[in-house]
Amino acid sequence: MSVTISIRHAVKRYGSVTVIPDLSINIQEGELFTLLGPSGCGKTTLLRMIAGFNSIEGGEFRFNDKVINDMEPGKRDIGMVFQNYALYPTMKVFDNIAFPLKMRHWKREEIRKRVTEIAESLDLTKYLQRRPCALSGGQRQRVALARAMVRAPKLFLMDEPLSNLDAKLRVQMRREITALQRKLGTTTIYVTHDQTEALIMGDRIAIFKDGVLQQIDTPQALYQKPANLFVAQFIGSPPMNTWREGDRILGIRPEHIHITGRPDHIPARVASVERTGRETMVFVKTQHFGDLVIAADPACMLTTGDTCRVTMENASIHHFDAESELRL
Repeated sequence: MSVTISIRHAVKRYGSVTVIPDLSINIQEGELFTLLGPSGCGKTTLLRMIAGFNSIEGGEFRFNDKVINDMEPGKRDIGMVFQNYALYPTMKVFDNIAFPLKMRHWKREEIRKRVTEIAESLDLTKYLQRRPCALSGGQRQRVALARAMVRAPKLFLMDEPLSNLDAKLRVQMRREITALQRKLGTTTIYVTHDQTEALIMGDRIAIFKDGVLQQIDTPQALYQKPANLFVAQFIGSPPMNTWREGDRILGIRPEHIHITGRPDHIPARVASVERTGRETMVFVKTQHFGDLVIAADPACMLTTGDTCRVTMENASIHHFDAESELRL
């Protein structure tokens, strides 16, 4: 059984510094909900408030219909996965996974059965008698997941669990975590500063800046209809191109600008070109629109110093208020 989470007007202060001034969020049962934003924006602070590790200076936190503001962390029925794995180095993998069950005085045979089931689901069976130091980073992360999952909590909290892994392993592990979360149906809150990770994994994403919620929506909606200029430029890689026209700021994503040969299109000079094999990013300078990034065809042959013409998809231009930076 999972939980719905309701947060109303949450406040977090450290002395005279207010980290989260006023935050309200609803997280649905069984949802993989991602907290996204730059370092220091309040993501982990909120996660620790939900876990009970941080005090709450204002507002109300509910699991289903139960207020949990003053509930001890151990009574919240939460499984946590951290960035640093937090495994016991002297314990074998079996005992690391079994530890939460032993603390709850499960019977030996019940522990053996449950650990065996979880190990099989995470492809850890052959490592159960090894110690963490004998495992790779991905294997240690799976052990941390297994330990969080073993007692079937109502809520998973994951704080940048993949940030210590190399790029290839991160891709593999985010697929595994997403597949497991879908299979278990457990409400999961996942903290990351990696927008690609958030877009791929999250059912919905909450974007933060300086402790203030900027927008909550599905990955597709965030990308296509950002609520403000910060979200528009934070989501997407490379970020949205922007320029000022009169009393507003306009923006367009790199894939909605095209290189053409037509003399009536926008003149541009190539400042640099980045080729990754799968795509080519062309950085150009224009007189009216300033510097632009274009997601060009991989076969594009332009090089630094070349001149070209570009055109924009007018229907894909975003409009923001120049003062409030809110979407118009």
